[in-house]
Parts: sequence; C-alpha cells; structure tokens
Amino acid sequence: MQYQPLLPDQYFHIYNRGNNGENIFIEERNYQYFLLLISKHLLPVCNVLAYCMLKNHFHLVVKTKEKQTEKNISNAFSNLFNAYAKAINKAHNRTGSLFENRFKRIIITDEDYLKNLIIYLHLNPENHKMTDDFKNYSYSSYPNYINKKPDFLEKEIVLTLFQSLENFVAVHQSKRRIGLGLDSTIEDC
Repeated sequence: MQYQPLLPDQYFHIYNRGNNGENIFIEERNYQYFLLLISKHLLPVCNVLAYCMLKNHFHLVVKTKEKQTEKNISNAFSNLFNAYAKAINKAHNRTGSLFENRFKRIIITDEDYLKNLIIYLHLNPENHKMTDDFKNYSYSSYPNYINKKPDFLEKEIVLTLFQSLENFVAVHQSKRRIGLGLDSTIEDC
C-alpha cells in the first residue's frame, strides 16, 4: 500500500489502532502521556486541530506547517509513535508492535469534509459506547474547546471554520441527533 506523503501546509487525518485490535491506552496515565508526546514531537511541524483517543485507537486532525519538509514531518510522527510504543512496552512488560501497522493518513482538501471529520472525532466515543454523552469524554478535544483552557490545540482555526463557538456546539448537537453520514473514506477503527 502506498502512503500519502505528509506534505507541508496541508490538512491530514492521522489514525491508527492497536495490533490485533488490542488496547493502546491501558492505563489512565497513558492518555496524558500520548498528549505530552504530541506536544513534544508534533507541534514543531504541525498544528493540532482535533483528537480523540479510545482504548484501542486514536484519531488526529492536523495541519502541517508551511515551512517544514516532508522528511521533518514524517520523522516527527515516527518519533511520536515509536516513543509511545517503547514506553507502553516497557511499562507493561510487553514486546513487539503496539500498533497494527504504519499510521494511516488521509489528506483533506475539502472544508466541509474537514468540519465533518472534526465532528466525527468528537462523537466517536459515544458511537463506540465509551460514554453516554460525547461532551463528557475526557480523551477527545471537544471539552478543550468548551472549557477554553489553554492547551496545544489551534482552536482559532477550528472556530473560524464553524464561525463561532456557539455554532461549533450547535453543529455537534445537530449531527449527534441526525447521525453523521460521513464519506466512506473514513475508516472506523
């Protein structure tokens, strides 16, 4: 399978799941560690717009920075996932691949698709029955938009896409009620 190159100044959906469907987030602290590694490895090469971490998979929506090379961007993602896998393997006395395969990436060139993808990520915990209400799920970026606490998310980009925080919330609620109906290029992990 040929992978989409990680080009500068582009939006991407990045995702992967655990090898054999196994959990990649085993303890509560693993979620925070993954976010810490995102800050360390990805922020120099891309802006993070949204994320969702479920027990056996994750999704990220990023925009690569304009003045980066494909090699730098690719290395940053590789370093993130290798560092996380090594830490989990060490902490849980395991060996071998943590992730199913190389991380998947889809370039996003359509603004409507980008908005729907962000909503999809935020609704994902409810769709996977990890919570009764996606708004209360701690391991997605949705609460960070609502509570307005400082973090590494590029909230201004996303809120501009949705015109306002109020519209961001309303569109999420609306999609929750009617179902998402995203294009089949989004694989459900």
